[in-house]
Amino acid sequence: MVRLGLALSLRSGREALIRLVLMASAVTVGVAVLLSVLADLHAFQATNNRPCWECTHGAAPARPTPGAPNSELWNYSLDYYQGHPIERLDVAALGPQAPVVPGVPRLPGAGQYYASPALATLLASVPRDELGDRFPGVQAGVVGDAALSSPDELAIIIGYAPERLAAIPSTMQVSAIATKPVVASTTSLYQYGFGLAAIALIFPLLILIGTATRLAAARREERFAALRLVGATARQINVIASMDALVGAMFGTLAGIWIFQLLRPAVADVAITGARYFPDVVTATGSEYAAVLIGVPLAAVGAALWSLRRVRISPLGVSRKTTPTDPRAWRVLPLLIGMLLFIGPATLGNNNGAQTAGRQPPHDLSVTFLGLMLIMAGLVVGGSWLTMQAARLVARSARGAATLLAARRLADNPTAAFRSVSGLVLAVFIGTAIAGLIPAIISGQQAVGGGTLRTVLRASFAPIPTTCAGDCGTAPIPSEFSLASAQQGLSPQTGAALLHRLRSYPGVTALALYTPTAHDSQPQTSSDTGWPPGIGHLVSCENLIQFAALGQCTPGVQAVNADFGLLLGTDNMLAAEKDLPIVDHASAAVADDLAGLALGAVLIKTDDPATLEKVRTLLTIYIAQSTATDAPKTFGEVAHTRAVLFDEIEQITLVVVAITLFVAGCGLAVAVGGSLLERKRPFTLLRLTGTPTSTLYRVVLLESTLPLVVAAAVAAAAGLAVAVPIVSQLAIKGGSAALPGHIYYLTISGGLAVSLAVILTALPLLTRITEPNNARVE
Repeated sequence: MVRLGLALSLRSGREALIRLVLMASAVTVGVAVLLSVLADLHAFQATNNRPCWECTHGAAPARPTPGAPNSELWNYSLDYYQGHPIERLDVAALGPQAPVVPGVPRLPGAGQYYASPALATLLASVPRDELGDRFPGVQAGVVGDAALSSPDELAIIIGYAPERLAAIPSTMQVSAIATKPVVASTTSLYQYGFGLAAIALIFPLLILIGTATRLAAARREERFAALRLVGATARQINVIASMDALVGAMFGTLAGIWIFQLLRPAVADVAITGARYFPDVVTATGSEYAAVLIGVPLAAVGAALWSLRRVRISPLGVSRKTTPTDPRAWRVLPLLIGMLLFIGPATLGNNNGAQTAGRQPPHDLSVTFLGLMLIMAGLVVGGSWLTMQAARLVARSARGAATLLAARRLADNPTAAFRSVSGLVLAVFIGTAIAGLIPAIISGQQAVGGGTLRTVLRASFAPIPTTCAGDCGTAPIPSEFSLASAQQGLSPQTGAALLHRLRSYPGVTALALYTPTAHDSQPQTSSDTGWPPGIGHLVSCENLIQFAALGQCTPGVQAVNADFGLLLGTDNMLAAEKDLPIVDHASAAVADDLAGLALGAVLIKTDDPATLEKVRTLLTIYIAQSTATDAPKTFGEVAHTRAVLFDEIEQITLVVVAITLFVAGCGLAVAVGGSLLERKRPFTLLRLTGTPTSTLYRVVLLESTLPLVVAAAVAAAAGLAVAVPIVSQLAIKGGSAALPGHIYYLTISGGLAVSLAVILTALPLLTRITEPNNARVE
């Protein structure tokens, strides 16, 4: 039976060979896509488990500790260039046994530094006063991959003399470099994201493999039924069918693994999580290869045996075929009920926002979640009913034979037509909802203050309550610095010098925020900003006019006390939006001479990107000797930092949608090929009676595309219906419409176009199998 099964698969004519090639091609696509997803997951895990040398901590000495040959001084900080973070480590060895940072052969000496390849390239292409002047010394080499999480990472390790580095605040003395991986707050989010992506892809991939395995099932049922009639047992038929499926699936699995090896460099270059991976970590594990090699052929065999269940019942089982029962209208009830449960509470919560401060009652959240689950279930369950209704509508409005034939066939068995595209419904639904929600959130972040704050640079010289990592630069130390006064900001002399230098740049406007003395501090009754009572900033009303989004003073007032803490320390610009305007008619007026106060922070506005980086380089000198805990960033960069996570979520989702659309198109192409082989006789007879081949092409094309378009359109509409009330309830300023961005439309249209192209590849088969010479055989 094994030999007979192999002979029937490999040496029983062109039809069997075509079926084998289609089956192997479908399995190849499925295996290559599945391995690519698993490889990205493995690369993420490998990168996430990289030893976090940046997490090293130690004691903070006032001066280098003598007799410590196995330790070093350590000062890790963040810098920024055009919104891109730069990891900076200032280090000074205290002895020959000082631990060495991964990725470099030795610690750099005083006046030397190691830069990552991406940063070295940037330093060579950017004027020094915009970036290079922040890093003293000359380059001694490059930082290796062992210290980096991505080829695009910007990192630098700068060597110092111990006495010089010990004088800089935040310097620590360490004797060992951390080797544990960092536990990022987004790790579990990405793990869930990859898990959902794998689940979302496995479903359509299984449908694709199952469809490929059941190619020409009707024709094979007739053959196997004939074998049963001449004495073959059900077990023998199972062996023959298993060999047929096993051969095609095994060829396809091996080809898919080979294709994946060719695609690995391209997969590594896809920055799904915002950064590219090193190619050597983009690979599947040995157990995953084994699972694919064993699991895919077994799944194919199982699908083949399931497709022959009628033959196992009786040799005459294939003759007892009946038209499937039409799907009932109740299938759309979960979708409609889910829409009501989800949109209703969200809309009511928005209408009552003034009374509830935008917060839903706790019970609404559970109802909303239940509604979301019902929507997702309703899209899958009700898809066949919607396909049937669309087919009947097309049949009623048909003006040609091709449209009528295609619509009638779809209406005859809509469940089978929808099955091949059901895997893309959830992916398109989730992708549309996220693509409608995230752009509104991001635009709202950037639209704070009417969009006028995007290019404003903030720099603090005193601690700001925030979770952001600090920046302690190490540029040359000006002689006018006073470390004692730096505890509350820059001394009056240093602050005046800084403001003078800032205002000397063309097109630069600076707003000084001074640290108040004890009698200027106003008691605070609200803890929303996170600042302790009695803390604020004094600001000149004359200079405040240049920053209209921050508010205006009462006419005649020269200076006021206002709390800029949230604006200076937040990493969420939507939270800062609620605090604007900061200065109003209720702000307390002060009569102090502001020039005699310590400079606590400064806001700088310029529209020239090159000037902005020059200013940031200048600020590095002053930040280095302050007690600030945050690097100078524009408010646009603050918004971008938070938006990166949202962008990555949207990108991952759209990649899943694109792949799912492609897989659904492949599944349809395989289903088309199988349908053509099964309908060889009627199509040949139609052609003999004078039906043009172009008409048959249109029939097959309409049968294939209608379920795909209907499923994508319904899922996209449901996704937008979910996104709109969420955006409305969040009351995002600048995000008035939940309209997906151009990337979403390109993804959907591109995915549908590729799916259509894949379907078209099966049409030439129609010409060959309907040749008039085949009529005598049929």
